[in-house]
Amino acid sequence: MKTMLDIKDSEERLILISVEENPSDDTEACLDELEELVNTAEAVVVGRMIQKREKIHSGTYIGKGKVEELLQYIEECQATGIVCDDELSPAQLSNLEELLDTKVMDRTILILDIFARHATTREGKIQVELAQLKYRATRLVGLRNSLSRLGGGIGTRGPGEKKLEMDRRLIRERISILKKELEGIKKSREVARKQRDKNPVPVIAIVGYTNAGKSTLLNTLTDANVLEEDKVFATLDPTTRNLQLEDGQQILLTDTVGFIRKLPHHLIEAFRSTLEEAKYADLILHVVDSSSPSAYVHMHTVYETLDLLGAGDKKVITVFNKVDKLSEDAEVIKDCKADKTVRISAKKQIGLENLIQEIEEILREQKVYLERIFTYNDAGKIQLIRKYGQLLEEEYREEGIFIRAYLPKELYYQLGQ
Repeated sequence: MKTMLDIKDSEERLILISVEENPSDDTEACLDELEELVNTAEAVVVGRMIQKREKIHSGTYIGKGKVEELLQYIEECQATGIVCDDELSPAQLSNLEELLDTKVMDRTILILDIFARHATTREGKIQVELAQLKYRATRLVGLRNSLSRLGGGIGTRGPGEKKLEMDRRLIRERISILKKELEGIKKSREVARKQRDKNPVPVIAIVGYTNAGKSTLLNTLTDANVLEEDKVFATLDPTTRNLQLEDGQQILLTDTVGFIRKLPHHLIEAFRSTLEEAKYADLILHVVDSSSPSAYVHMHTVYETLDLLGAGDKKVITVFNKVDKLSEDAEVIKDCKADKTVRISAKKQIGLENLIQEIEEILREQKVYLERIFTYNDAGKIQLIRKYGQLLEEEYREEGIFIRAYLPKELYYQLGQ
């Protein structure tokens, strides 16, 4: 029989732990999601434990009796560690590690680890490292003991164990350096946004719960070649691609990092400049996995995060994706907060024409109607209308070119109206 000492570092065998404070918490669904996170981090779930309590134990997360039960459960499952479904305080982390004599992690460190795996751009890597260091700064002693117990694995990617061994002063210095680097990137992003504002191409932000199909939708509409995987946080760094509509109008689609329940506040803070793409967009496409039994919870999480980012007042088209996975008697999901809703399958390319029509309609509402004759000397201006506006009619007459179109306000005034 395999002993604890025979288990390799790469074979992380984890038990999921959660505290149910209210019967309406939907704890099993939360643990299902936590298991998905563990699988994405390439570890294995070997057990679950839920304790019903009025409130989380301030010292050990679960009660003392449950800790003793867990100690035996760890031995039975030959687990190499546990993952708690909430963010642990430094005291909880340290106490559990001491009592259980095993690797102790929480939902936050798991998400941070996945982000560290998937960050590919300089900005993404800085954001992840900053979030990790802020999290670890207050938990340095407990984490050092816990993560050194079984070597590498989840929680050691990104800054890694060497940086865990730095004292708090060095961590603070590193955080300060990373903040300055991020500030520089943020300024560059703001300059790019200002340049984009001068260019009247509408910007649409694609948001949604992780694994809802945002990257698949972007790929289907624009051939973006963004990684598509049936895993949470398969893509992390934002991708912007150009989409040309049938009438010649161009729009920019920006894919953003997926949202999730209990998204660590360190991540929201570190990724704020990236997530704020939604705040500056002309329209938001809110992609929902309509086949998920937790679809309504996912929608609530997305709207909550958008409000947090200051993007709660934007026009929203909710895109109920993966309709090909629904049975005939499946519940029809609704979103009363959205301005419009569309049902599609990005993978099977179902309903995409309806989606484009709804996008065009909302963008048209944000434009100014123009009806005018341009002289033939001003024919070059019509190309601008084709590119940035929606050309409804173009007729060549003796006195000039008659145009009916919807234009962005910036272009409308640029043309001398």
